[in-house]
Amino acid sequence: MFLTAVNAENGEMNKVRNQLTREFGPVPETARYYKKHNTPWVVIGDANYGEGSSREHAALEPRHLGGVAVIVRSFARIHETNLKKQGILPLTFANPTDYDKVRPDDRVSLVGLQNLAPGKDIKCILKHSDDNSDEVTLHHTMNTAQIKWFKAGSALNHMADTLAADRNQ
Repeated sequence: MFLTAVNAENGEMNKVRNQLTREFGPVPETARYYKKHNTPWVVIGDANYGEGSSREHAALEPRHLGGVAVIVRSFARIHETNLKKQGILPLTFANPTDYDKVRPDDRVSLVGLQNLAPGKDIKCILKHSDDNSDEVTLHHTMNTAQIKWFKAGSALNHMADTLAADRNQ
């Protein structure tokens, strides 16, 4: 997962800062640490995110390791769909220049997810280490069914829940 992505903070591949321990380590190891410590995490990416990553696995691994959202300037179409099926929020900056407000050590809060609805923007607060913050607006393209997938953890989970509910009636 993200083994060849270059980290904006240090210019290295597969080496990110763990926001809890402040140490650098491999991406999968850092994600496992977050998962073990019940800490949801997000990915921040640039334009055409996911190009060449149309395989289901490219979206499955972040979900498996506790990722909840991918926030980018734009998505490669197939990858955006795969993220939705895996229950990960694919979000784009309403203003693409807001990408430049993100700092490597930010804590990200997605506000109002309990009211997630088709066409309704999401507020994102970027809490910087200097105690300042920026608020940015994020768009999504999820329909009602895809929002159910997100709330269930994936399309497959939603299908299983639906089948179980039907059996219990």
